Amino acid sequence: MSTLEQHPLTDDEALALGIPVEDTDVLVAGSGAGGLAAAVTAAYHGLDVMVAEKAPVCGGATSWSGGWAWTPGTALARAEGVDEDREQFRAYLRAVLGERYTEAAGEKVEAFLEAVPHMVGFFHTKTSLQFVTGAKINDIYGHLPGAGTGNRSVGPKPVNAREFGPALLKKMRRQLYTTSFFGMGIMAGKDLSTFLKASQLKPEGWVHSVKRVVPHVLDMATKGRSMHLVNGTALTGRLMKSADDLGVDLRVNTPVQRLVRSAGGRITGAIIGGPDGGRYVRAQRGVVLATGGFPHDVGRRRELFPKTPTGNEHWTLAPEETTGDGLDLALGAGGAFDTDMEAPAAWCPVSLVPYPGNRHGVFPHIMDRAKPGSIGVRRDGTRFVNEANGYHDYVSGLLDATGDGEAVESWQIADSTAIRRYSLGFAKPIPMPLTPYLKTGYLVKGDTIADLARQCGIDPAGLEKTVREFNENARRGEDSEFDRGATAFNRYGGDPEVGPNPSLAPLEKGPFYAVHVRPGSFGTFAGISADTRSRVVDAAGEPIPGLYTAGNDHASIMRGFYPAGGINLGPALTFGYIAGRDLAGTTVYEDDGSTAPGTDAAPAPAAGPEGRNA
Repeated sequence: MSTLEQHPLTDDEALALGIPVEDTDVLVAGSGAGGLAAAVTAAYHGLDVMVAEKAPVCGGATSWSGGWAWTPGTALARAEGVDEDREQFRAYLRAVLGERYTEAAGEKVEAFLEAVPHMVGFFHTKTSLQFVTGAKINDIYGHLPGAGTGNRSVGPKPVNAREFGPALLKKMRRQLYTTSFFGMGIMAGKDLSTFLKASQLKPEGWVHSVKRVVPHVLDMATKGRSMHLVNGTALTGRLMKSADDLGVDLRVNTPVQRLVRSAGGRITGAIIGGPDGGRYVRAQRGVVLATGGFPHDVGRRRELFPKTPTGNEHWTLAPEETTGDGLDLALGAGGAFDTDMEAPAAWCPVSLVPYPGNRHGVFPHIMDRAKPGSIGVRRDGTRFVNEANGYHDYVSGLLDATGDGEAVESWQIADSTAIRRYSLGFAKPIPMPLTPYLKTGYLVKGDTIADLARQCGIDPAGLEKTVREFNENARRGEDSEFDRGATAFNRYGGDPEVGPNPSLAPLEKGPFYAVHVRPGSFGTFAGISADTRSRVVDAAGEPIPGLYTAGNDHASIMRGFYPAGGINLGPALTFGYIAGRDLAGTTVYEDDGSTAPGTDAAPAPAAGPEGRNA
């Protein structure tokens, strides 16, 4: 989509197209966390809302995510005994962002911190979106002032999709196959840790696995999909259910093609596509752009992503529809593109999973990097990062360690104990066999470290030296090179039964295995400039009337840093919520700030307390 062709039409020009005209209060482009949050919030307050989704299903990249959102300072946390002063959150973000914590950045952070507890309270008590708390989820940089050690995150409570009905279920994006167990989602935390106990031959692990796998097999046989939704599918599923309860018009296969502007300069609607042709939607209150950023825009990747000379040396986990449509529309309307970020995207190390027909899936290395008995190395055989830090840090470290003109690549290596106990990339632990992964070439196997290195194209002497030194330190529970295991975040990602450092164990039991790891992303940080009310702004910082943005279209308030898990979804939900409230013109918070865990959601009203039918 060329920005030169996306200047808004006038109302007369839109009517002259001769296409059907529809009226609504709010039009939302995109159906990830940000778009659906805006839609549900606006509809709760009595507005008519239409969601136009380009893809054949709703959910965007959110459905393929872990579903956890960074939401510090909520009543859910206080109910768990964690009552932190807001200055703790500010201090942590100031420490992470450093010089990028400017006055403008601070204003956006303040808007987020003010609204986020009310956002959680609103959805948890007034809609079908129920949360569970991340009691053991730590902020990544535990050595910095203000870092948290739990209860700063919420995730969606698992839900059975039978509650949604067949019409809504048909519009829901499925779990990303590469991050599932044959289509079954596994929730980070207790669900995952108990599953892993099966690979350690513990009875509770086998009992849990049977209880989860048997119903999944039955669902696949009778419904053709997993009905037990967790992670991102539970988040978007619950948001879609909330939207449906409030009468939101959810349309798929419906891209927003062109904005429409009034003579006074206000965005008043858009031209949308659809299976039955185009339509002119007049949106009395405004339009929200939440199309998922531009991770699949190869041209912008080539321009903005480091060491990606053609734009193709990068593999994103976002759906293929995320090609920058919202950004194009905003630029055409005079909006500004904020690229002043430490990193333009939320990096994630990935490996390519071979599929039949010369296709491949993209697997995100989230869990395996932190497990004892595994390290990441470059072609010269050297380590380049603390593997147990965040996935964003892994790729940042890899980019920094790669010289100009070199391929940005690494290999995650594990010994036999680690791969059978924890997994390595897409290769599953006991009781799943490794043979299928070896046959496709996804896994490389070597009887010795030197043998493995030669098969991967890694310098054998360099790798042997690295492993020898790493093993000597690991036996003492130390990592003199990168301090792996020094923070609560590192240790939580390891194995509590391994000592003296749960994140470290020597690689000593052959054969040895490796997976080829490449740079990828969950989505983009650079995006549409917006103010504290989620309104799109121009280069001078002036809001464009009637135009809002949320989700990954909205420039990240983290300024290209990744201080904690869920720093995409937390702001997406919050600024979507802020946009919905601003569109409805409400200033009164919906919750009383005292939400308790386990509180059942109140039935969603046909129109909210400030709506037309209240």
